Amino acid sequence: MNSTVQPGALPSSSGASRLVSGYGLLQIALRLVAYAAALFVILGPLTSLLLWSLAEKWFWPHPLPNQWGLLYWRKVFEGKMLQSLILSFETALLVTLLCLLVSVPLSYIIARCRIPGRTLLLLLFLLPQAFPQLPVFTNTMVLMYKWDLVGTLTGVILIHLVGAVVFSVWTMVSVFQSISPALEEASVMLGASRLYTFFHIALPLSLPGMIASSLLVFLYSLDEFTGSLLIGAPFMVTMPIFMYNAANGYEMQVASVTAILLMLPGIVLLLLLQRFMKSEYLSAFGRV
Repeated sequence: MNSTVQPGALPSSSGASRLVSGYGLLQIALRLVAYAAALFVILGPLTSLLLWSLAEKWFWPHPLPNQWGLLYWRKVFEGKMLQSLILSFETALLVTLLCLLVSVPLSYIIARCRIPGRTLLLLLFLLPQAFPQLPVFTNTMVLMYKWDLVGTLTGVILIHLVGAVVFSVWTMVSVFQSISPALEEASVMLGASRLYTFFHIALPLSLPGMIASSLLVFLYSLDEFTGSLLIGAPFMVTMPIFMYNAANGYEMQVASVTAILLMLPGIVLLLLLQRFMKSEYLSAFGRV
């Protein structure tokens, strides 16, 4: 019996299964290559920071440090870095609190009241971010000099608020717009005042959004560099400025330790932001 496969005949089931399994293996291999490339891009710089932070001596052309240790970690915490770390967290906390005090009532009014030109009002908050930060902060610095606020904590907080209010207002407007107005109308119809309704209905429902907005503002203030350098230095040295000065002086170990200390709070806060940022807020973002 002739077992030769005729031209145009369908492949056997075993041949088809081999083709399918080969295609599946190719897909798995391509995914592994893509994952490996992504891990290299993400973890490569982080690995370099970790190596530099633990390197007491590292000479070319050695691929790894010649001497390992925690010498520079101890030096960083014994020196001025600890003051910069405390200053950065104090500034970020104060900026967050002030931003909430300003943005929450303002965002509620924008979201609930039919204010003429409120679209233009929201766009005005974006103006500081619509232009390069350096000329904006430079012009602001001229006013700070007139008010004798350069080199003070008040000046640093005010320059941080220039950008922080943008994130807070736009986020909180979307939060309040995602809350059904019928809940507040029902409270008013039952005899509650507008003020009571705001504090007992709107604010509790917006609490996850307030937390998300606070985390965004805190991260922005913690990592803000340009305004802090122009307004605060050399008297108010925040962590980003401290890291910049260390890198300029080729103190790679000190700069790496500082970068890691700045990165860790950001990772934790971003994980918290993912928990509190709801899809309803994102769908209402930018809607006026």
